[in-house]
Amino acid sequence: MEKKRLEYYRKKLQARRDELMKSIARTEEAGRQADEDTTVDLADKAANSYTKEFLFGQTDTDRTTLQLIDSALARMKAGSYGLCASCENEIQVKRLEAVPWTKHCLACQEKQEKGML
Repeated sequence: MEKKRLEYYRKKLQARRDELMKSIARTEEAGRQADEDTTVDLADKAANSYTKEFLFGQTDTDRTTLQLIDSALARMKAGSYGLCASCENEIQVKRLEAVPWTKHCLACQEKQEKGML
């Protein structure tokens, strides 16, 4: 992959990484604030509990994406970014635009989702 395009994806990944870090921090703070709420009403406690579970689920998803981004940045340093981890063919530009942290081409991703990879 040419250096200019690689730098474009690096900036895109880094920007998304920064967004996720801020989002995780906000979500964790909101979870802590829900813990501090000393409401006595049972319905309010249930609502707070649901909110905390929702926030923790969101944080988990964000952390997973963050790990994928970190992995993509590591592949850039290793010189293997843009190549499928399975078949080693070049990943399509449209796919990298949509999901710059992907490590599989579309065909291999479909195989993985079907449990064939």
